[in-house]
Amino acid sequence: MTDPVSWEGDTLANSLACASAQEPIPGAWRQELAQAVRDPAILWQELQLDPALLPAAQLAIKQFPLLVPRDYVARMRIGDHNDPLLRQVLPVGEELQLVPGFSADPLAETACGPVAGMLHKYHGRVLLVTTGACAVHCRYCFRRHFAYDELPRGKAWWADAVAYIAADPSIEEVLLSGGDPLTLPDVQLAALAAAIEQIPHVQRIRLHTRLPIVLPNRVDRPLLAWLTASRLQPVVVVHANHPAEISMQVVAACRRLRDAGVTVLNQSVLLAGINDDSHILEKLSQRLFAAGVLPYYLHVLDHVAGAAHFLIDDARACQLHAEMAARLPGYLVPRLVREEPGQAGKTWLR
Repeated sequence: MTDPVSWEGDTLANSLACASAQEPIPGAWRQELAQAVRDPAILWQELQLDPALLPAAQLAIKQFPLLVPRDYVARMRIGDHNDPLLRQVLPVGEELQLVPGFSADPLAETACGPVAGMLHKYHGRVLLVTTGACAVHCRYCFRRHFAYDELPRGKAWWADAVAYIAADPSIEEVLLSGGDPLTLPDVQLAALAAAIEQIPHVQRIRLHTRLPIVLPNRVDRPLLAWLTASRLQPVVVVHANHPAEISMQVVAACRRLRDAGVTVLNQSVLLAGINDDSHILEKLSQRLFAAGVLPYYLHVLDHVAGAAHFLIDDARACQLHAEMAARLPGYLVPRLVREEPGQAGKTWLR
C-alpha cells in the first residue's frame, strides 16, 4: 500500500504512459464503494497508525462518519499521520472543539433554496443537491452538517426543480452537486439530465464530483454515454488538493472524460498541513493539466464547524498564490477565491 505516484519525484511520465489502462468494467465502482473503509480501527490497522490517536478518531466520527475508498487509502504512506491524503479524511479530536466564527452553515445555504433540493445563489445558474451520499468524507467539507435527511428524493423533487428552472429564462446552467451526484445510478442521472435538456434556455450541465479522484473507475462507459448524449454542453468539476491524489488511474479517468468531449476543471481547497506550499500547488496544477484538467479555483477554507484546524489566513494564502503565479503560466494558476453568503459570485482574493 505504498503511494503509486510520488509527487516529489519525476514520475509523471510513467503515469501518463499508463494512462491508457484497461477501461473499467461498467458498474464495478459500486462494489469498490461498498468496500470503502468506514471503521477507524481498520484504517489504523491497514496504515499502521499510532493507536494512541484512535480514541479521538472514534469520538470524532460520531459527529461526521469516516468514509474512504480503499483505492484512495492505497495511495497513502504507511505509518505517516502527516500523509497529505490521510489528513484529508482522518478523524481527529480537533473537530470537536468549538471555535468562534465557525458554524454548521457557513455559506448560509439554508436561505438559498426556493425549491426543496435546489440552491439559487448566482445569476444564470442553479445547483441541485441531488444526494447526501459521497464516496469519501473530507473532514473539511463545508456541507458536513447539511440536513440531507430533510431533502425529498427522486422524481418527487425533480418535477418542482425542473419546473422552477423552466420558468426562469435567465438560467443557462444547471449544476448537479450533493453530496456527490456520481454516487447515484446512471439511469437516475440520465433521466434527470433528459428532463433538464427539454428546457430550451438551459445550455450547460455541470457536475461537481470527487469520484474521478477517489474512485476513478466511476468514469465508465454508462456514465460517459448519458453525459455526452444530449445537446447540453457537459462540464465536470473534479476536486483534487494534492498531486499525490493524481494516480495513473485518475489520469486515465480524467482523460476518458476529456476524450469524450467533456470540459474538465479542478477546484481545490487550501488546507493547513496538506497543500500550504506553493511547490505542492504548482505540481498539482502541472499534473492536472497533463491529465487534461484545467485548474479552476483555489478556495480558502469555508468556516465550517469541525474544520478550523485546516485554516490558513488570507495573507498566507495570497503569498502562496503569488509564488505560484511567479512560476507558472497563467492558464495553470487557479483563481484564489472565497465564497461569501449573499454575494453575486465568488470573491477573488487575488
